[in-house]
Amino acid sequence: MRGRLRRAYESGRESARARQIDPEEAPEEPGIASPSAPGPTAPSEVTRKVVDQPAAVHTSTISRDDEDVPHGLRIAAAWSWRLIVIGIVTWGLLRIVGTIRIVIIPLAIALLLSALLAPAVGWLLRARFPRSLATGVVLVGGLATVIGTLTLVVNEFIQGVPELSEKSSQGVRQIQNWLKTGPLHVSDNQLNHYIDEAQTWITGNSRTFTTSALSATATLAEVLTGIVLVLFATFFFLRDGAKIWRFLVRLLPVAARWKVDDAGRASWATLGAYVRATVLVAFIDAVGIGIFLVIFNVPFPFPLAALVFLGAFIPIVGAALSGGVAVLVALVDSGPVTALIILGAVIGVQQLEGHVLQPLIMGRAVAIHPLAVIIGIAGGVVLAGITGALVAVPLIAVLNTAIRRLAARTVPDTPPDAVVVASQAP
Repeated sequence: MRGRLRRAYESGRESARARQIDPEEAPEEPGIASPSAPGPTAPSEVTRKVVDQPAAVHTSTISRDDEDVPHGLRIAAAWSWRLIVIGIVTWGLLRIVGTIRIVIIPLAIALLLSALLAPAVGWLLRARFPRSLATGVVLVGGLATVIGTLTLVVNEFIQGVPELSEKSSQGVRQIQNWLKTGPLHVSDNQLNHYIDEAQTWITGNSRTFTTSALSATATLAEVLTGIVLVLFATFFFLRDGAKIWRFLVRLLPVAARWKVDDAGRASWATLGAYVRATVLVAFIDAVGIGIFLVIFNVPFPFPLAALVFLGAFIPIVGAALSGGVAVLVALVDSGPVTALIILGAVIGVQQLEGHVLQPLIMGRAVAIHPLAVIIGIAGGVVLAGITGALVAVPLIAVLNTAIRRLAARTVPDTPPDAVVVASQAP
């Protein structure tokens, strides 16, 4: 009797709970008839409702036809069309950048120069210089330094070219003698044949050389235009960079301003750190290789060191290529032993740069994986030549910082409609 009472009590509770959830479809207790439901027709109506109800559709589909497609195939198709859209947009952006590269590339170089010169402008501003005067002094001083260095390099090359040409001729004769008396045993007729073939190839491709010279003239005009644009853009970036950044931020929706402002200021700090660290590392590379060139009396030590300094701005490959030029000059002038010593010095400096200087100076803020660096340099060379190789790695560093800041879930320090922009931001 106690068990029957417990079961009746639990059945009553379940019925009451079902009525609270859905009074129309609640199960009725045995022996109690619903006054609103006719007895004979109730089962057939319930059955008809169940039959007419459509089958459940998966949450990732919008129709029963999609449910017949395997889930993995639906995911692959969704990824595919999104990647296609991203690829089309990226291709369009690259076409636009390629069309207006004469404007984009100078602006990118101006940003790099602004990041390099911004601390000097800040020092003059703290010394109570007017902003325009401080910017002009720093820009003119930078130009004077670059022009003076290039003048010294060119003059030293011009003075040493006759001696290097004579030694190069001696080196070519030594190579010819080695080809004759060495393990190859090349005869005079074979050497003359190879020389004649080279002359024939040069004569046959003279039109190509002429076309290249004409295109070089057009490129020279573009370079001059780009230099003028770089100077103007650098001046205004240094003087009015904060105003320009605030104007760009205010074009965005209010809710997104603080996020974009934070990412932009962090990216600018990363760019400045990268440029200054690169200059310091390039200077150390140039000094290290230049010391070995002076010790072993290799000609053009200062121009070759300057070439190493400029090449170091292209990470991983730049300093190696410029160091290879120093090795070739040592081979022509002083023989294979000195060339091997200079090669060892170049490799040692590269190892010091890669394992000590780069991690120590640049730090974790601008650390980029070497594979990303190589891919970026290759893509930059394909898209914009040497300039693309110079700009690719800092662009990757800036995008890395910006994306990390935008993806971070942080609370803004200031309200979204009161964005504060750092005064040193470009």
